[in-house]
Amino acid sequence: MILRARLVSLIWILPGLVAATGQAPLNLWWLALMAWGLALYAISRAASWKQAAWFGWLVGVGYIGGTHFWIVAPFYVDAEAYAWMAPFALAGMVGGLALFFAAAYGAAFALGRSQGMRLVALAPCLILAEFLRATLFTGFPWAQIGSLWLNHPLMQLAAWIGVPGVGLLTLLALALPLAAPGSRAWPALAVSTALLLGGSWIGAQRLAAPVALSETQIRIVQPNAPQHLKWRPDMAPVFFQRLLDLSAAPADTPPDVVIWPETALAWRLDIAEEIFPLIADAAGGAEVIFGAQRLDEQGYYNSLAVLQPDATISHVYDKHHLVPFGEYIPLASLLAATGLMPDAERRGYASGPGARVLDLGAAGRILPLICYEAIFARDVAAAPERPDWIVQITNDAWFGNSAMPYQHLDQTRLRAIEQGLPVARAANTGVSALIDPYGRILASHPLNEQGVIDAVLPAALAPTIYARLGNWPVWVLLLTLVGGLVLVRRTRGH
Repeated sequence: MILRARLVSLIWILPGLVAATGQAPLNLWWLALMAWGLALYAISRAASWKQAAWFGWLVGVGYIGGTHFWIVAPFYVDAEAYAWMAPFALAGMVGGLALFFAAAYGAAFALGRSQGMRLVALAPCLILAEFLRATLFTGFPWAQIGSLWLNHPLMQLAAWIGVPGVGLLTLLALALPLAAPGSRAWPALAVSTALLLGGSWIGAQRLAAPVALSETQIRIVQPNAPQHLKWRPDMAPVFFQRLLDLSAAPADTPPDVVIWPETALAWRLDIAEEIFPLIADAAGGAEVIFGAQRLDEQGYYNSLAVLQPDATISHVYDKHHLVPFGEYIPLASLLAATGLMPDAERRGYASGPGARVLDLGAAGRILPLICYEAIFARDVAAAPERPDWIVQITNDAWFGNSAMPYQHLDQTRLRAIEQGLPVARAANTGVSALIDPYGRILASHPLNEQGVIDAVLPAALAPTIYARLGNWPVWVLLLTLVGGLVLVRRTRGH
């Protein structure tokens, strides 16, 4: 009987899996919304906190599996050597990240004395779990619940309450009708509908405002260098020449800034001075932002550099939020000391000192983000001053034709909404894009094609509430909700 019950309970994987359709490339917010309603309902079928945690873990397996399946792609770039690791990496990520869902469901069950209270408690518990997922072990806030609204006006509320706040509003709107007993369900549904429609109206009003343009003309270059060819000695000159040719291509209005992707150069920055004049000539008087690796006495860095028209480097930014296991080995010193991985400390990149704003003069001040850094709202908020625009350079070629490049693009759009800043995104194989301060894509270049985007940079908006306060309003609301649930439980317990 126990085995049969466990097998039947596997059905709770399905709501999580269907909820994944709210993320790119499908972006089916309406289907994801219904799926999250079913996912919340799962807690009402649990008889204990342990069973609730089990149901939550299953929901998490479906959701994380449906949104993160692309994690296996890098292992097939050199399939002969690494393909065997792919199933273990997928199982580890899915099973591990699903534990945050398990914790949320278990905690919500413990907080509520009734099914209705548990349903309401699950909304803040899931958002608290997302905060933990975004923070622990350097964090991984990919495919947050609130981001299902990205192509809907409701997402504009992120300018006030961020993605976590939008997620909390969504889950509360779903939980209230499910939690209300009998005749109170309809009034609760009316309140939930009003919340979502009101948020949508506010978002639509925000989107109706005109977008001003700056005086900066930019060119975003997408060379389309497949990962399995990118570093080959015979192909590196081919891709470099492609970058030069695309940069030098005629334009109706000559660019002020040309942007190349992450690690665009196959040569280290510290020994590449001989090719700087070639890049400057191709840019025709524009500043060039490009990615390259560099080496100094502290180690290797994944860097972004700004090349001036006189072929000199004016700025260098080193990536500081590195990808665990992809760009560095966590606990490297411990692994080296124990002998489990003697060379762990020599593997990967060194971390840069942190967020910086680079002054490009007439082109304004930019906040550089390299690849992974764009998924962290806190990395953008860590800028020492407000920039005029964001530049993200990335190399998503590791993930081929999977959903990852589209999901990564969507993460960048969320940062634009939160901060009210335009974003220029240069991706090696795509998707490169120019994003306005409302998160809308003004121009883009398709995946796996070479080409350029020529456009005038939109102007920044005034600092948003979220840019000023961050997640503090959401934290206050979360703590108020959880505190209220604890108080009600203790009061009724007596």
